[in-house]
Amino acid sequence: MTSKELSDKIVTILDSKKGIDIEVLDVSQKTTLADYFIVVSGNSTTQIKALADEVEYVLKKEDDLYPDHIEGRSGDRLILIDYKDVVVNVFHPEERANYNIEKLWETKKPE
Repeated sequence: MTSKELSDKIVTILDSKKGIDIEVLDVSQKTTLADYFIVVSGNSTTQIKALADEVEYVLKKEDDLYPDHIEGRSGDRLILIDYKDVVVNVFHPEERANYNIEKLWETKKPE
């Protein structure tokens, strides 16, 4: 599975669980860390955990894919799931505004 296909599949999974404001950032030309960062919000710690759990569960079950690393499980206001070429960031809206990953990895040129 290519990183683009994985990214698309993760977006579908997040959308099926009602993830809010899903953004896919193509960072392949800006860093060697990953090809795509996926950013999504959840309205509550319960939804944030459910979004992260569903991504992990579906990819394990359907594609035998396991994350290289997971961070933030204990706090549940920010969970990062690292699939090497695709990194999923599941945020509480306050943390998302604070970290502002979209601005940090801005892929569009300023107008």
